[in-house]
Amino acid sequence: MNGHVVIAWDGEDEGAPARRAAVRDRHLGVITGWAACGRLNLAVPLFEPGGRALGSLMVLGAEDEVGAREYLLEEPFARDGVWMRYDLRPFRIAPLPYQPLPSGPMPQHFTHVVTIAEDAPGADREAHRVPHLDRVRASAADGTLALGGALLDSRGSMVGSIAVTRHATVEEAAAFWAADPYVTGGVWGQVSRFPTRFAPLPYAELPRE
Repeated sequence: MNGHVVIAWDGEDEGAPARRAAVRDRHLGVITGWAACGRLNLAVPLFEPGGRALGSLMVLGAEDEVGAREYLLEEPFARDGVWMRYDLRPFRIAPLPYQPLPSGPMPQHFTHVVTIAEDAPGADREAHRVPHLDRVRASAADGTLALGGALLDSRGSMVGSIAVTRHATVEEAAAFWAADPYVTGGVWGQVSRFPTRFAPLPYAELPRE
């Protein structure tokens, strides 16, 4: 089943952290409700390595565009000027043997890294997809891969990837992905990585094989 992902970016001005802090409790109230009813699969902040919040990643894995925009209408970060811009993109969560998402108190340190990759022009994703899936399947089973899936274009074709892995630094995540067939085979072109940590939300189980 295809859904959507929101990749959102805070402002870069000095007031951006204060705007985020001012509406954080209302934001947590909204996403807690969406997670509890199974409509929000993942919600994590995107940080720079120094600790400044840059934006957010919100995965609505079973929502069509109407449902995703319904979420955005409720989201305080979108309504109250925390997010200065966002991309709403079709996304498909890969059904894998995931471990439950972290649900304890939010740690003060980074625990995971979000990798956002756009496929290189002309990349042959299908030629490397089976060995890639074999690798991420094992990584989901041992808890290294918390969530992964494919970015889609308007026709439903895979054009990129998003993955959230249990690494404390972007360097550790980059080293992990360096051995993946999508990297060694030149499928991924532009890649961005952001450290993150998990808020304790009542997530439903992710799609499994």
